[in-house]
Parts: sequence; C-alpha cells; structure tokens
Amino acid sequence: MAVKAVVLLSGGLDSTTVCAIARSEGREIHALTIDYNQRHRKELDAARRVAQSSGVQEHLILSLDLSLFGGSSLTDMNMEVQKGKALETIGTSIPSSYVPARNTVFLSLALAYAETRAASELWIGVNCVDYSGYPDCRPEFLKSFEETANLGTRAGINGARFSVRAPLLNLSKGEIIRKGLSLGVDYSQTLTCYSPTSEGLACGQCESCLLRLAGFREAGIEDPIPYVNRSRR
Repeated sequence: MAVKAVVLLSGGLDSTTVCAIARSEGREIHALTIDYNQRHRKELDAARRVAQSSGVQEHLILSLDLSLFGGSSLTDMNMEVQKGKALETIGTSIPSSYVPARNTVFLSLALAYAETRAASELWIGVNCVDYSGYPDCRPEFLKSFEETANLGTRAGINGARFSVRAPLLNLSKGEIIRKGLSLGVDYSQTLTCYSPTSEGLACGQCESCLLRLAGFREAGIEDPIPYVNRSRR
C-alpha cells in the first residue's frame, strides 16, 4: 500500500515542486491549502489548478482568518508589502511578510488532517538557502515540530511515527526549478507573488517574485507566468 502523505499546497513554486516529488515517490497525496485571508488570495486558484493536474487523492481548502491577528503585510492591509529590495539583502532580516507562527499553525493543521487519514508524513516546501529569513523555515524548527507531532497525538502515543518531509530544504531556487521540471511540473500554473493584481499578474518586485525570478535565471529558463514588472537584477 502507498504511504499516505499530507502535502501543504499553497499553489506557489515550492509547494508545487514538493507535491511533484511526493508523487514521484509513490505517495498517496492529501493536499491541504490554507485560506488565511491572505493578501495574495489568487494563490488559492493556483493551488486548485495544481491539485487538479497532480492527481492528488484529496484536496482540502481550509479557511482560517489570520487577518484577525494582523502583524504581517500579507494579512494586514494597512501594512505595505516590501518591494524593490536588492536581491543580496533578502534574508538578512525578517521581512514584513513574515506571518507570526504561520508554519507552526499550518503544520499543526496538517498533522490533525494526517491523523484523521492515517497519513504518516507531512510535506512542506520550506527552504533555508534562497529564502526571506523566516525563522520557521529552519531545520531546527522542523525537527522540533516532528518531535512534538509524535509526543502530542494519539497516533504517536500508540506507536505510529510522523515525519516532516522538507525535500527542498537545502536546494537553491534554481535547483528546485530544475528538479520540478525533471518531474514534469508546469510552473505556468503556479503563483508565488505576495502582491498580485486582481487579474493574477505577479508584481515582479516583492521578495517572493525576486527570488523566483532569480531562480529561473539560475536555471537558465524563462519564467512562464506573466508579470507587471519583471526584475532583471
């Protein structure tokens, strides 16, 4: 029988690649997308496209309004998404797009979902090489959460073991893209932008866009999605 896995699927480049890797390893995929009332809600449409084309067993979209807390430019409309930063400065400090405890919350929800489906793996597209300095993208955090998952669940106490899979953790964006392409990922279905237009065009200037564009340049491939402003840095 195939190993059951919950994949956190945002509709972005990284999570789409993770979904493809899980599929290539023969996992039965239960995809979980979190609608947290984020500024870039267009990514929910991307998550639906990716799930439909990836042949997942199940795709759930869970609503959780983190805008009630605010504290991030992704959930508080009174805060501006930082744009136009020099690429080399990204990751040197925690940006305004950091959503407090987001990956802790998301992995907790994925864990609850996994326990109800008898899934033993939680897959997440975090990366500690080309990333924006988020503290919840570090290997220390993932190791800690895995321990918590096995200590704080009925399945864990009864002898089942949960594992947190983060196959992109030590890859550059270019390496991630090349890996995805080798698995047949169609990146035109994805959206990574933190500040897309109402039509779904990526801004080309937020940190997420800058990292994505740099990754495609590293991979030697043109990014297939449309941009309002495409950075050449």
